[in-house]
Amino acid sequence: MHHTKDKGDLGVLKAQLDMYEQGFILLNPVTEHAPFDLVAYREKAFKRVQVKYKSVDKTGGITVHFRSCWADKNGTHTQHIDKSDIDLYCVYCPDTDECYYLDPKKYGRSVTLRVETPRNNQLKNVRLAADFRRVP
Repeated sequence: MHHTKDKGDLGVLKAQLDMYEQGFILLNPVTEHAPFDLVAYREKAFKRVQVKYKSVDKTGGITVHFRSCWADKNGTHTQHIDKSDIDLYCVYCPDTDECYYLDPKKYGRSVTLRVETPRNNQLKNVRLAADFRRVP
């Protein structure tokens, strides 16, 4: 089992490789306290990227919550992200070994990407993960 920090590090490495292969120059912040994990540059435009490591759940989906969680001596804390601080979410899924890209401003508090077809074969209003493979 991976420690949470190890999972995050692996997600960032996978995102860097995937984005590099999509033609981005990548910049790493010097601090861990930035609201983003890396900055991607292509065609005279910068994108602040938050990377998440998320596995496929029992329903065949990947649910991404636009929040930050941490623990300290006072317990576990959760805070919704400020979407104006981030241009792009990159979700690395170890089950598919793929990265998926989302603009967090287009969604509410969370979004679910389907890796597997829903059991009821519904396709209307379903976000297939495969449609989110390229950086918008």
